[in-house]
Amino acid sequence: MTSIVLLSGGFFISEKEMKYIGIQEQISSNNRKSILLLLAFPLLILAVVWAVIFFFNFTDDGPPSANTVLEIFIPTIPVVLTIVGIWFFIAYFANSAMINATAGSETLSRKENMRVYNLTENLCMSIGMKMPMLRIIESPALNAFASGINEKTYTVTLTRGIIEKLNDEELEGVIAHELMHIRNKDVRLLIITIVFVGIFSFLVQIAFRSVLYGSMTGGRKKDDNKGMIIILVIAIVAYLLSILFKFALSRKREYLADTGAAQMTRNPRALANALRKISNNHHVEKVQSEDIQQMFIENAPEDTSMNFLGGLGGLFATHPPIEKRIKILEQF
Repeated sequence: MTSIVLLSGGFFISEKEMKYIGIQEQISSNNRKSILLLLAFPLLILAVVWAVIFFFNFTDDGPPSANTVLEIFIPTIPVVLTIVGIWFFIAYFANSAMINATAGSETLSRKENMRVYNLTENLCMSIGMKMPMLRIIESPALNAFASGINEKTYTVTLTRGIIEKLNDEELEGVIAHELMHIRNKDVRLLIITIVFVGIFSFLVQIAFRSVLYGSMTGGRKKDDNKGMIIILVIAIVAYLLSILFKFALSRKREYLADTGAAQMTRNPRALANALRKISNNHHVEKVQSEDIQQMFIENAPEDTSMNFLGGLGGLFATHPPIEKRIKILEQF
């Protein structure tokens, strides 16, 4: 049985045993994970390149020797890392503009939304946190997300529906949840995973279109088309591994943000009530990007392309079941 006990300065989360998780410990943990991800994803990309070279050099006599593969692989390392570095630099530092444009969000006017500003400012003052920017998505759905990589870009985005349908205590719980994502550095960690998973997604799309084009035109040699199929299979495997890791991180951070929000507001039932309302109408139709969808406070598997996996879709779910989150909050 899962249980949570709220303490001053930190909180417990436990499945089989009680484990204390403090705010600073969570921030340090996410900082370490950010560094590991910066190392792990380029290594996975290099592993893909190595696998492609290995399978492309198969002959009738069998697989290539290790020396043969290394002779081809080693000169590609600086080229691959340079391309990945440029991609990461552009995507990482331009993420706020891209997220706002993709979500179709607009700046939330202070004059017309003093209620939201007052709730956010009071929460930030209670924990000594700089107030993030506030933005709105004009949608009747109930949802919200946090984004940004530093104090200049940290943003909490709310839908029109969640502002209008929740009472003050419930909306305060939702805003506190998003502030916890910012405070815990979850948003930065998520941006890093989105950038690198995007690279694998791009490789899969290129390989798939190349295979499809070759099959339709018939202009490519049989061996060339076979080679592109190999690349496609390797890219798909790497992509699935990367999103499994990303989604596992996402599910854990939702529990921690829920618990941190309960600690911040000292009103866990308000957030539980908010999640219950959100569960009935959370899908934001105008936001088609799954990268944005996974940042929302709720994002069910049936709302994404992973729906076709049926029961296996849970492995690729970005959020834990909302019913379980509500049950945990109601145990405080």
